[in-house]
Amino acid sequence: MSLLDVRDLTVTYAGGAAAVRGVDLGLEAGQKLGIAGESGCGKSTLALALLRLLPSGTRIGGEILLDGEDVLTMKWGRLRAVRWAGASIVFQGAMHSLNPVHRIGDQIAEPLLLHRKATPAGARRKAGELLEQVGLPAARAADHPHELSGGQRQRVMIAMALACDPMLIVADEPTTALDVMIQAQILRLIEQLVADQDVGLIMISHDLAVLADTCDRLAVMYAGRVVEEGPARQVYEDARHPYARALSAAFPRIGDPASRFAPRGLAGDPPDPSALPAGCTFHPRCPVALESCAVDDQPLRVAGPERRAACVRVAQDAAEEPGGHVPPEEARRTTS
Repeated sequence: MSLLDVRDLTVTYAGGAAAVRGVDLGLEAGQKLGIAGESGCGKSTLALALLRLLPSGTRIGGEILLDGEDVLTMKWGRLRAVRWAGASIVFQGAMHSLNPVHRIGDQIAEPLLLHRKATPAGARRKAGELLEQVGLPAARAADHPHELSGGQRQRVMIAMALACDPMLIVADEPTTALDVMIQAQILRLIEQLVADQDVGLIMISHDLAVLADTCDRLAVMYAGRVVEEGPARQVYEDARHPYARALSAAFPRIGDPASRFAPRGLAGDPPDPSALPAGCTFHPRCPVALESCAVDDQPLRVAGPERRAACVRVAQDAAEEPGGHVPPEEARRTTS
């Protein structure tokens, strides 16, 4: 059984914005899954939906099976028990996530007092141990958030996420606004913690290069859907969906003069989730779109060993290969 199994997840905000549309993802214990995409593609909404942290009035459909138990059908008491202890989140923007008037040691100790029923003295001692685990002296537990640097605050957020020994950690843009050296330290820290404690990790970022270097698998989202998913390094270096290819090409390769002096981008912006275009939602920006793309949306198709991509050209390429075969139902979707 997978640690996390997301099936046909949909999230629609009260105003009608379809932020997540039919997402299917799986994660095993000890595995690292990266989720990439531009701002507005539904990455953070997906992260918040995993523990039902979305605002009231939001409609959520599908299934989110955490260790076989559906988060979406949990009663409130059970959900409170699962948060932090079963799964925890490292929110983006550590300065905004930490309470500025409380010492960081007290903030790390809070989930221990609530979920582990620790004594105040035991919680303080454990908070110091967690700080040392993420590379900070235990004495910094007496500091307030404004007394720490950005990288130190991010380490505090990771310590809080680890406090109750969760099975799953969701890291939402954990290295945003950090300089390159601190970013590398945080990424190595996260990798080491996942390896040592055998937890599942979902890391969200707009940076495919970081995810390819850190994660085992990579899912690229666009307009609330996963448009490509597969082994992280393969998706980064040889993307099959035009959007994933453009996202990868936006990052220059070190040592490659062609990418350094001729950086490529992608014109336009992701569509408004409350007014999505017909057909494939990427077709208005797609450089290789066909006429059918404006009419027919594309399902995720097999695009290689352990790879999937939601593009009509994936089916065409498979049919054109020697011995290639497209199942009849796929052929109907492609030519309809």
